[in-house]
Amino acid sequence: MSAMKKRARMGALAAAVLLAGCADMKGIEPHASMRTGESVGLSASGGPSVALSTEWWRDFGDENLNRLEAQALAGNPNLKVAQARLAKAQAAAEGARSSLLPQVGAEANSQRQQFSANNIYPPPIGGSTLTLNTLQLNGSWELDFFGKNRAALDATLSAAQAAQADAQAARILLSTNVARTYFQLARIDDQLVVARRTAAQREESLRLVNDRVRAGLDTQLELRQSEGAIPEARQQVEALQEQAEITRHALAALTGAGNQPVEAQPAVAAVKPIALPSQLPANLLGQRADIAAARARVEAAGYDVKNAQAQFYPNVNLTAFIGLSSIGFPKLFSLGSEQWGIGPAIHLPIFEGGRLRANLRGKTADMDAAIESYNAAVLDAIRDTADQLTSARSIARQQAEQRQAQQAAEAAYDLATQQYKAGLGTYLNVLAAETAVLNQRRLAVDLAARALDNQVALIHALGGGYRTE
Repeated sequence: MSAMKKRARMGALAAAVLLAGCADMKGIEPHASMRTGESVGLSASGGPSVALSTEWWRDFGDENLNRLEAQALAGNPNLKVAQARLAKAQAAAEGARSSLLPQVGAEANSQRQQFSANNIYPPPIGGSTLTLNTLQLNGSWELDFFGKNRAALDATLSAAQAAQADAQAARILLSTNVARTYFQLARIDDQLVVARRTAAQREESLRLVNDRVRAGLDTQLELRQSEGAIPEARQQVEALQEQAEITRHALAALTGAGNQPVEAQPAVAAVKPIALPSQLPANLLGQRADIAAARARVEAAGYDVKNAQAQFYPNVNLTAFIGLSSIGFPKLFSLGSEQWGIGPAIHLPIFEGGRLRANLRGKTADMDAAIESYNAAVLDAIRDTADQLTSARSIARQQAEQRQAQQAAEAAYDLATQQYKAGLGTYLNVLAAETAVLNQRRLAVDLAARALDNQVALIHALGGGYRTE
């Protein structure tokens, strides 16, 4: 490049920088601020760090659950939608990256044209019909002096990171929903065992009351009460069967099985609990996919603000072309048909009618919204985790009390059975004592299932094994 061209380019750049000082962005800035761990009660010394496995469900030791999780992760449509959104965001980032690189294109055209005899071309061109031929390469490169394209690229990269975290969040939500639904089915199946025994026990009680009525020991009141207890017990069995069927439908939907039967015979007692923390972990904010996505969106919004600010400054493009041009095809490749050109092009936003300021205000408002969304996600994560930890402690205390109550009920049942066998009591006393035992077994199943459901909910609150890729 000659010295004159260099001076021209430097002069154009200096003028652009000088005019950039006229950019008016006064009074437009974000007002929100991101909450830190310390500001919401989390500190490095506040609790132990937690690292969950990405396949945490295997720690429950249930092969049926492992199989259902694998089916869900392979066939759930909602998870595939999240993965497609990630692919789209990554493609957008690749597209934005191209704006930082020179653009080169080829052009070839041939045009048959009648030239005017009264225009600038003298005969023999004027008044004749000839073919115009062009073959050339065109190039352009936007010199990103003020970082507009770089900011746009960084915004799309952050959006891709957010989409990646969203895909992980969808995976974690799916896996926890599968586990919670599976444990719900286990609770119902175990409750059905107790409900069927209750129905059978009430039928036995009715037979005894009938015998006592015929013997004149009971009245029609006791008989009608016993008869009414049987339909109630059968209704409970039917209601649980309905719940079991609906829960199996939910599992089928989660695993992508559709109308195909889901083979699962879970039992609450067969599932082993997982050791989890008893207080808020110090690394909570760094291991949740929803918080990572919200943080990435804040970063993307920040880059959008930088891009909007850069639009106040000039665009400087370097354009060039080189090729061949001729009238008549035989001369296209002849000496003298070559043509070329190179030079800068500058766009100066002098008066835009407030468009640039309005755009910057909008991007700044988007950043405020992204920051507050992040803050809301942080507070919700802390509330969710604290709730699950509170429930875990309460369920453990309830189970301890329930075990004592069940032991007392079973001891009373054993005593009633012994008295009946010794002729010191009636079989109705045995059945009444067994009713208390069945009630405690039903409560034990509920609490054990609640404990498992709480563990899964706590795993989700702790991030579900989220890893930054």
